[in-house]
Amino acid sequence: MQKITTFLTFNDKAEEAATLYTSLFKDSRITKVTRYPEGTPMPAGTVMTVEFELAGQKYVALNGGPHFTFTEGFSLSVGCADQAEIDYLWEHLTANGGAPGDCGWLKDPFGVSWQINPVNMSQLLSGTDPAQSQRKMAAMMQMHKIDIAALEQA
Repeated sequence: MQKITTFLTFNDKAEEAATLYTSLFKDSRITKVTRYPEGTPMPAGTVMTVEFELAGQKYVALNGGPHFTFTEGFSLSVGCADQAEIDYLWEHLTANGGAPGDCGWLKDPFGVSWQINPVNMSQLLSGTDPAQSQRKMAAMMQMHKIDIAALEQA
């Protein structure tokens, strides 16, 4: 049983976000949707929470109103197996209002920050030659989406 669950609070797009996220990762699904009852701060019948799993991990998304926002101080980090997975996630998470960031970071259309990096990122950036490690780090600092081949060549 998972002891800690990530809880994401959206203005009013919790269900849309969960639907996008679960469409992108294997072993993912929406498990429960609850709605606001009468007499609450949000309109009765609108989505209150969405419980979902991404790659087997549990999350909860809440529609809490416009005073809740996301910052870059919180991100979801994904270790990708290869460039194709990086490209796929980057394309889908930056579409429809998402925005690329630097060094493998992006914001999705809902304002959530993601880090989309190869699972072996630390190995790609390190090595026994300090000059090569500096070149790799300098190359990464110029990237938005991580380019594995370019890091390997640096």
